[in-house]
Amino acid sequence: MQIIDGKAIAADIKKEIALQVEEIIATGGKRPHLAAILVGHDGGSETYVANKVRACEECGFTSTLIRYEEDVTEEELLSKVCELNADADVDGFIVQLPLPKHIDEQKVIETIDYRKDVDGFHPINAGRLAIGLPCYLSATPNGIIELLRRYNIDTKGKKCVVLGRSNIVGKPVATLMMQKQIPGDATVTVCHSHTADIEAECRAADIIIAALGQPHFVKADMVKEGAVIIDVGTTRVPDATRKSGFRLCGDVDFKNVAPKCSYITPVPGGVGPMTIVSLMKNTLLAATHKIY
Repeated sequence: MQIIDGKAIAADIKKEIALQVEEIIATGGKRPHLAAILVGHDGGSETYVANKVRACEECGFTSTLIRYEEDVTEEELLSKVCELNADADVDGFIVQLPLPKHIDEQKVIETIDYRKDVDGFHPINAGRLAIGLPCYLSATPNGIIELLRRYNIDTKGKKCVVLGRSNIVGKPVATLMMQKQIPGDATVTVCHSHTADIEAECRAADIIIAALGQPHFVKADMVKEGAVIIDVGTTRVPDATRKSGFRLCGDVDFKNVAPKCSYITPVPGGVGPMTIVSLMKNTLLAATHKIY
């Protein structure tokens, strides 16, 4: 059993990006610029955005953080999105989700210029992904594919079960795993709350990508010997022994599942760091106008 070290791989990729940025600057190019809009004070979002700002520094990017209180109007938020669309100095930007209930998230996503949509959520990018055209890939699925690539994990012809059908992880990672590429070329089954005998589907899988948000959902008796497990789950669960009062818990019962696996990602330290670095990769693509 080998633990997939997302933290180490992410550190390597940030160094690679920083070198590319140095080359851009040395040849008279503009420093890549990522902006982020954060609404309210959600703890998870605050941490995530802070990590993005730190990653920008490591990669040599310019970063801008734009904050609004929870009571910001939809009109004001959309106005700022349009302003960033028109700002030639901003190569890419994100609007951190979730947003307050009075704001239509889909309207905000669709207002973002797809050429600056480094989160990969715009319908144009989602559509391009579906038919295999160049696009900004959703950060978490992109990170998963990069982990499989860097660990040389064989996916061709393998049975891959994706647990979860969200627009952010489940659907795009299923699409990537079935594309005519390596990693890819897998036979993919997407399971969800209405899937009959989900345990049997998992037991038949060579690769399981768990993105349900249900702590310890995947048990040892659901995993066959030698399976590859990618755990996307990051649920905060109470833990009185921690200073924070909580710990992050994955969708996989790591302690009991890991001994059966050929490869497995831990939580934290697996997929999470790759999500941040994938956003950096998309920003570099935007800065070099590789997607248009």
